[in-house]
Amino acid sequence: MKLDKVEYISTKKGDKGQSKNYSSEAFDKDDVLFETLGTNDELSAFLGLAYHYTQCENIKMIQRTLQDINSLIATNRSVHEERYESLRQITADDVAFLEKETQKYLDLKPLEPRFVLPGSDTTKPNAYFDVARVVARRAERQLVRFIKANLRLDLDIALMYMNRLSDLLFVLARNHPSPKI
Repeated sequence: MKLDKVEYISTKKGDKGQSKNYSSEAFDKDDVLFETLGTNDELSAFLGLAYHYTQCENIKMIQRTLQDINSLIATNRSVHEERYESLRQITADDVAFLEKETQKYLDLKPLEPRFVLPGSDTTKPNAYFDVARVVARRAERQLVRFIKANLRLDLDIALMYMNRLSDLLFVLARNHPSPKI
């Protein structure tokens, strides 16, 4: 089915400031749930922009992992255990992948021990990684708030992933061999 009519896009159910999670529970749109989901979505959008400027091979995979994290966040395990279990879980292997990638770029070019102004001391493409990095740090803080507010210890590995992702983005902003624009 093509989404060619506004009624396919706009359900109008959120007009009163509420929306539902993947478990069909209603929440106010300013709930920490939607702040967390929205910040991850914002991060993915900036990563997409960075990808278009750098063609960094792993950005799309990272974006898919962020979607997986959002699916876990949006699903209340205690309400829909079966649905939650059917989702791709974030694993220690996902975290290890980010650590390996970070080390790969550090091996290519170690960081200089000096302060770098975000975005202005790097190439234009690498500046997009700087923007993604600061959004990743905010997404990580938002995930901490969500975990605390909802006692969602099942998201601890996702939190580790977010922490390592911001580390990788820091290194990419300084070291990624960007194409000339």
